[in-house]
Amino acid sequence: MKCAIFDLDGTLLYTLEDLYNATNYTLNYFGYKERTLQEVRNFVGNGIAKLIERALGENYNKDEATKCLEIFRDYYSKYSQRNTKPYKGIVNLLEKLSIMGIKTAVNSNKYDCAVKELCQKYFNNLVLVAVGESESCPRKPDPTGVNTILEFLGCNRENAIYIGDSLVDIQTAKNAQIPCVSVTWGYCDVGVLKSNNNLIANNTDELLDLIINNINGL
Repeated sequence: MKCAIFDLDGTLLYTLEDLYNATNYTLNYFGYKERTLQEVRNFVGNGIAKLIERALGENYNKDEATKCLEIFRDYYSKYSQRNTKPYKGIVNLLEKLSIMGIKTAVNSNKYDCAVKELCQKYFNNLVLVAVGESESCPRKPDPTGVNTILEFLGCNRENAIYIGDSLVDIQTAKNAQIPCVSVTWGYCDVGVLKSNNNLIANNTDELLDLIINNINGL
């Protein structure tokens, strides 16, 4: 069994504008200064709680951060798909992997119910299992999500690969002891990715080649 495990935000789906809108709605709700799109871009990658903490600033109040998280989740659950869409070529890539017999999954730091909802809407049966942050699954770079997926799919880590757009994804793959491909169309600075990973994909054609060439036995 071969499998490709994908990050979601910035890798499969462009979600930045909806995250930006939810962040600023929350900040406005509590009287905080709004953040720019670029600032929110720099804040994502470590889960919604960390996004809120970063948006509030260094001297944030922990109790208020918890309240902000509740408001954010409520807003995002209602309006998470206004501007969200798959990146160019992603659906076609997943279809090709399916034809080749490579199972695909998603491991995200977004909260679990949102991960499952977004994967179901945009990818349907092309993604066989989607795992987000929950009480039973700590956020990345903890490898629990990857390990859960490998067990569910019956895939050995020697036959698996991870695909993401951030340093967190690189570390997650390292912790799970599987190779990682970094994509350049996401939310992390390309120079940072290239200085931390030698498997870099600039488009989905390059990504397909790297997946094929770096899964054991293909």
